[in-house]
Amino acid sequence: MSGAFEIASGVRTGAVRAQDAAADALRRAREDIDAGEDGLHAVLQMFEDRAMASAEAIDARVARGEDPGPLAGVPVLVKDNICTGFGRTTCGSRFLERYESPFSATCVERLESAGAVVIGKTNLDEFGMGSSGEHSAFGPTRHPLDRERVPGGSSSGSAAAVGAGIAPVALGSDTGGSVRQPASFCGLVGLKPTYGRVSRWGLVAFASSLDQVGVLSASVRDAALTLSSIAGHDPRDSTSSAHPSEDFTRELAQTLDGIRVGVPKLASASQNHPSVHDAIERTKTALQARGVQIVPIELPSLEQAVPAYYVIAPAEASSNLARFDGVRYGRRAALQPGEGLDVLYKRSRTEGFGEEVRRRIMLGTHVLSSGYYDAYYETAMRVRRVIAREFTGVCAENGVCDAVLMPTTPGPAFRLGEKTTDPLALWLEDVYTTPANLAGLPAISVPAGFTEGTDTGGVRLPIGVQLIGRAFDEARLCRIAHAIEVSAQS
Repeated sequence: MSGAFEIASGVRTGAVRAQDAAADALRRAREDIDAGEDGLHAVLQMFEDRAMASAEAIDARVARGEDPGPLAGVPVLVKDNICTGFGRTTCGSRFLERYESPFSATCVERLESAGAVVIGKTNLDEFGMGSSGEHSAFGPTRHPLDRERVPGGSSSGSAAAVGAGIAPVALGSDTGGSVRQPASFCGLVGLKPTYGRVSRWGLVAFASSLDQVGVLSASVRDAALTLSSIAGHDPRDSTSSAHPSEDFTRELAQTLDGIRVGVPKLASASQNHPSVHDAIERTKTALQARGVQIVPIELPSLEQAVPAYYVIAPAEASSNLARFDGVRYGRRAALQPGEGLDVLYKRSRTEGFGEEVRRRIMLGTHVLSSGYYDAYYETAMRVRRVIAREFTGVCAENGVCDAVLMPTTPGPAFRLGEKTTDPLALWLEDVYTTPANLAGLPAISVPAGFTEGTDTGGVRLPIGVQLIGRAFDEARLCRIAHAIEVSAQS
């Protein structure tokens, strides 16, 4: 399938029909759904009639000489924890398997206003809680290159679908790396914007101070183009920034002369897979060849990011998921005569929530409880502030560097079931991605090569590298990422 930029350009000039692009994407999505357990299990539901009607309307606008928008006719998939006023919004959970939202999220509204055609919704770890795509109530998503491996999570379906060419772009959500980690595993670009850059209105909350809508695509240009369409202030979201949207594609081809990229010691940690180390070294060399100055930097609190994140995120999840009680909406358990409200709460939540969600709710409730709040939650919040200050210090306008280069993940995609019995091992997959969420900074994962296949069953698996930038400096971040992308492809 062509990229979003090529499809939109073709539709606007009349060289490509939006209806043909939508039909092709819908056909591939249908093949994935019909394949069942033999497929990727990336797409949960499709909007065939609505998508074709939208595409037809776009073609009609082009025929009248109108411009349908920067994403004209581009087929897009949406992670199923982002509300759509059509179809279901399940969050990959039995609790919401029949839930139909009465409204669409702001990011979905803006996609369609920009001319995109929403063709369906994608699988995910339940409520966005997971780093592998194995924790959906509707079954695990599989890697597009190796069906015995995970595609990453929690935006597993979005990553697998784009990686398999079902659609050129998909929206995901990133709370601790849930866009960037699956992007790295599947050889894609994963862009998490600055906290507040994209409205969270209509994104079902996991951890409200960390959640951010992000983009998965096959190229930096497509990610930047999509971000340009969905970013901007939203009065319905009290955490939405007043920063206006901008054309993030405008600076992609500009020179990198004078740019400084910092590399912390943790980027070369011994636990990294050898291919990850090689990818970082290749990236440093490629950037230097383009005029970038590579600067060693100190971010001493990075190693505390995962412990802090796994206190703060479950604490916020415990609060946010309290609304799912079997009373107002979602799953309601059956009661026997004489059983009361407390039984309804307990049984509904036990039946509706999966193991990983229950684990995080219990952990979050514990760290917020009397006697533990100060010891755990307050300490984690202090660590969060220190991490944010350290990034601000090195990436200030007149600071040491303009962006920070790190691995996206410690290694390539692992096998299905390999880490499900060890939650700590799974959580450590987020060691490089959680700092950007804790600091509220933009970050992007870019493909940077493959494993050699000698220790991965003969399969060459993608490796990604990550850039973290200054707040609201996505344009420069995409510019550096585009240079890495071009070097990796040459």
